[in-house]
Amino acid sequence: MEGGVRLRAGASKWDVREKVWEYLESSGLADFPRPVHRRIPNFKGAAHAATRLLGLQEFKAASTVKVNPDAPQKNARFLTLEARKTLLVPTPRLRTGLFNRIVPPPGATKEILRTCATSQGIKEYSVPVGLDGKARVDLVVVGSVAVSEKGWRIGKGEGYADMEYAMMVSMGAVQKDTPVVTVVHDCQVLDIAEELLDDHDLTVDYILTPTRTIKTNCKRPKPQGIMWHKVSYEMLEKIPILKSLRCKEKEAGKDVTLRDERSDSAHSDRPAAVDEQAAAEGARAQAAAGSAQLGPHSVESDALSPSLEGCGTITTVYVGNIPPSLRVSELKCALREFRATPLRLNWQGAQHRAFLDYKDKAAAESAVSSLKGLSLRGSTLRVELAKNQRNKGQVEINSE
Repeated sequence: MEGGVRLRAGASKWDVREKVWEYLESSGLADFPRPVHRRIPNFKGAAHAATRLLGLQEFKAASTVKVNPDAPQKNARFLTLEARKTLLVPTPRLRTGLFNRIVPPPGATKEILRTCATSQGIKEYSVPVGLDGKARVDLVVVGSVAVSEKGWRIGKGEGYADMEYAMMVSMGAVQKDTPVVTVVHDCQVLDIAEELLDDHDLTVDYILTPTRTIKTNCKRPKPQGIMWHKVSYEMLEKIPILKSLRCKEKEAGKDVTLRDERSDSAHSDRPAAVDEQAAAEGARAQAAAGSAQLGPHSVESDALSPSLEGCGTITTVYVGNIPPSLRVSELKCALREFRATPLRLNWQGAQHRAFLDYKDKAAAESAVSSLKGLSLRGSTLRVELAKNQRNKGQVEINSE
């Protein structure tokens, strides 16, 4: 749009997110909660944009509507309740299940319904819906950071909307033709390269803005279930309901091999000579309690894994100027987006720094090049090769 968000050629998903968040804040369009960075951003005019739901035949015909819990969809939740439809809201970060069903008190007034549509109301007026709840969703409303008129969608980077939809498919709650709607500001509608989309990314059928209702006519298939080969052990631990779904699908004869398991199998099939070379790349260190994986072989730990200690080629990248509010999950997300996933991440958030181990100097230098200028939560990170590389398990910490 003229004077709006401008994307450089070859922009990554992370670039798109940062540009949208920055533009909403700088243009005065951002609304509470702020800053909108790292969120599905709320914007001025969100409530009006949501009223366009009332003009969709798919909404009129729907009995059950799933709406995400973010602020810009608050009015969509209210309108669903006001229309006396069943409202399902995903549980925060899928920690305790998949859905909560909002149950307003008998004779609820419009004001009470508005309260039910808030985050506090969701806590007070909801009941959980289990895997055997036989939920049938007729319309899905999701949040977006950016979306294209072709239906390509970019979320905030944590993948929960994609996972929610995949889980609904696995539960039989949605069908191939279940429409998906998103509510965004006009400035969030951008030309997004289809190459940025992965096969697990959710697309949308309708875009509602303060000025337009856009039918995307998207032909790209939506996820047809959980792609277990992209699910890690860490994700399984974070989202308990995934364990139950995995058991059900395993009993049904489906391949539920996890990403980590596939990697382990691939390494076990290698000749011994290759394994010696790949030991540093292929080890999955689980030594530290609470370790968190970035990829198949990445951990967050202060201690070296034995396989890394014995490797003389490991090259370490220093990441400094990490803002106090940054979470390790956000850094991991950025590393994945920029294809700079290390063998291991040593997170020292209290000291505003982290160390990334790569298999050799070439891989480390490539990561430094990719991450130069990366800004997270308003701070430009300092990214460079560590002054002294690992030698018998030791690394010199750069002074800030």
